[in-house]
Amino acid sequence: MTESSAYTPPKIWKWEAQGGGAFTNINRPISGSTHERELPVGKHPLQLYSLATPNGVKVTVMLEELLALGFKGAEYDAYLVRIRDGEQFGSGFVDVNPNSKIPALMDHSTEIPTRVFESGAILLYLAEKFGALFPTDPGIRPECMSWLFWQMGSAPYLGGGFGHFYNYAPERWQYPIDRFTMEVKRQLDVLDRRLADNRYMCGEEYTIADIAIWPWYGALVLDRLYNAAKFVDAESYTHVLRWSKEIDRRETVRRGRMVNRAHGELHEQLRERHDAMDFDTKTQDKIEAVA
Repeated sequence: MTESSAYTPPKIWKWEAQGGGAFTNINRPISGSTHERELPVGKHPLQLYSLATPNGVKVTVMLEELLALGFKGAEYDAYLVRIRDGEQFGSGFVDVNPNSKIPALMDHSTEIPTRVFESGAILLYLAEKFGALFPTDPGIRPECMSWLFWQMGSAPYLGGGFGHFYNYAPERWQYPIDRFTMEVKRQLDVLDRRLADNRYMCGEEYTIADIAIWPWYGALVLDRLYNAAKFVDAESYTHVLRWSKEIDRRETVRRGRMVNRAHGELHEQLRERHDAMDFDTKTQDKIEAVA
């Protein structure tokens, strides 16, 4: 297929073998489980089933931030879900998230265990549960909520749009790359203008809005996402870069990025997390050294 090839959609689309790149084998037009598989349950009330994609990192950073603030109830077990192997279609995972996307959270501290899915919903749930990282000022709280939902609505253009056609598609076609690059740069400009006059997304206070936006847009401008920083001229967004680097220096963020990570440097991978000591004793380099 070439970029200039004409395509006439059929009257009724049918699901056939799709040449959609890296994630073809896990994409399908139906929901529900494909196999029986119970989820493990650890010792803490909060059970996270995830992978260190940008959406997964949001939640692990949030949990590490809460622990650093002294909320002992935020201790959690984090289990790796390998999405390329289709583990998100196991019956246990589908029971927690019928949409079969990571991350998914179970809170066993409630009388009836509470499931929470969608990364933005998990951030909001945890912020309200612990009364932290979410402004209490009624004049600022809606601003924080707005930026949280901005991220949820905008990131699909960055990931499923730009990321797919620029990085994952089996062939590179100019039209979709131009279309989604234009939108990503518009989004970066939105952030840059906001951060020109604000230390964080909601002013001087670090909030769930920053925690939601940074794993996507911070990773992009720091050249950790799609190897695309130069392509989108990330250095021109000086305020986004300043903000991204400041958040990147947080120890809680460093730890959050490690949890459920199954790629990159082995010493930065903590594939499962059950205790704070795991960061010192159970990173993948240490596990493989013993093996």
